Amino acid sequence: MNCKKYSALVFPLMSIVSGFVVGAIIMLVFGYDPLQNYGNLLVGSFGGAYSIGETLRNMTPLILTALGFAVSSKAGFFNIGGSGQYLMGWFGAVVVALKWSWLPGWFLIIVSIMSGALLGGVWSAIAGLLRAYCGTSEVITTIMLNYVALYFVNFAVKNWLAAQGHDSSATITAKASLRSPLLASLTSNSTLHWGFILALLVCLIIWIYFNRTRAGFELRSIGLNERAAQYAGMNVRKTIILAMLISGILAGLGGALDGLGNFQNISVSNSLPQVGYDGMAVAILASYNPLGIILSSLLFSALQIGGMSMSVYSNAPTEIVSIVTGSIIFFIAIKYAFEIILKKYKLSYPKFNIAGK
Repeated sequence: MNCKKYSALVFPLMSIVSGFVVGAIIMLVFGYDPLQNYGNLLVGSFGGAYSIGETLRNMTPLILTALGFAVSSKAGFFNIGGSGQYLMGWFGAVVVALKWSWLPGWFLIIVSIMSGALLGGVWSAIAGLLRAYCGTSEVITTIMLNYVALYFVNFAVKNWLAAQGHDSSATITAKASLRSPLLASLTSNSTLHWGFILALLVCLIIWIYFNRTRAGFELRSIGLNERAAQYAGMNVRKTIILAMLISGILAGLGGALDGLGNFQNISVSNSLPQVGYDGMAVAILASYNPLGIILSSLLFSALQIGGMSMSVYSNAPTEIVSIVTGSIIFFIAIKYAFEIILKKYKLSYPKFNIAGK
């Protein structure tokens, strides 16, 4: 076996296995059967057409928020604003679908999706502009913009979209929905929608952008060494803004597709959507590789969907899944322990950098 060829898979797989082992140990300590519960998790995520449909549907926003985080990380920036950008994308898509419901079906869907994606991009570009021209930390600005987005959307839904005394907007018209009878029949009436196919296409587009375009090369070059890139004649400010804009467009697209395909309305929320932070974990596990993000999001989606079955078929709490997920992220963060193991067995391994530089 050519160890060097497959070394890029070794570290993520070791992290995943270690996370499941930690989860099993926790279950044993508290008197739960890990084999039974992991079996229930597998059945809940892949045990039938409905479960598979729900797992694939849940992958859609994970893929897109992960891609958004990957783009900013490749440029050397830590965009923690995925939740706010996702929420703005969700809001923008639902507003257009409700207010312009007189438009023809497919045109209404396209306009709604584009509106949500652009709103997410504009929201992220604010942090990009501040970083490019003022040197402001994108970590701080994106965190702050998350909460601005949350409170703005709550205010807008309560005062502009919801009926008096309600906390949710009306449901979008059927012609604006991304669900289809075909997908429903194939997956036993799951909520799988066409947004999943679009998310896969976007993965391919971003891979091409990273590896086959000049703009993608400049973005990666600035992420590796901003001063050297500037010395080589690259427009650093332009690339910073572009990276944050694309990052926000992708996260906003995730919100738009979820709004039109899964929720089909928007409600007042007490907290930020967790999917923005989950997308960060998905991207880190995949080492920011757009094609690897598909597999990574499948794992996280299976844990989330299948985890709900653990408490249904046994008395194990669903929080076990959070422990497994957190453990996987933990083992990614302590990569040096795995590097020592790989060195001991004389395996070739890649150099990973969580900051994306």
